[in-house]
Amino acid sequence: MRVSEVMTRDVKVVHPNQSIAEAAKMMTKINVGFMPVGENDQLVGTLTDRDIVVRAVAGSKGPYTAVRDVMTQSVKYCFEDEELDQVARRMGEQRVRRMPVVNRDKRLVGVITLCDVALAQPDEARRAITAMSQPGGATSQLRLAAL
Repeated sequence: MRVSEVMTRDVKVVHPNQSIAEAAKMMTKINVGFMPVGENDQLVGTLTDRDIVVRAVAGSKGPYTAVRDVMTQSVKYCFEDEELDQVARRMGEQRVRRMPVVNRDKRLVGVITLCDVALAQPDEARRAITAMSQPGGATSQLRLAAL
């Protein structure tokens, strides 16, 4: 099964110059915790609700901070014609629950989530979640609790 068969196609994109307040309102309106960031028809990053909390709120940045200042710039993406099981494995290895989907011209065509994978291939989703759930090293909860 290919990614294109299960991905979400109607994807809203936030611009890197928009404020995080605008982005958060968009996320609330469409009930998502992840948005691709696009500029000049190019995917330049991703923004998650966690990016807003960890990089903006915890960093004492205000609501008018530009998305580009808190977004994740290293975009992990997949191609629409890739096999779903291979992408699910990568999601587990890379510890991401959502991933932009691009065509071979690297134009955004959708988003794939672990939920999409779980609905189509439950065993692959289980393996991806198991891979994500391995101890996180220096930033794990156990280490933080000892501080």
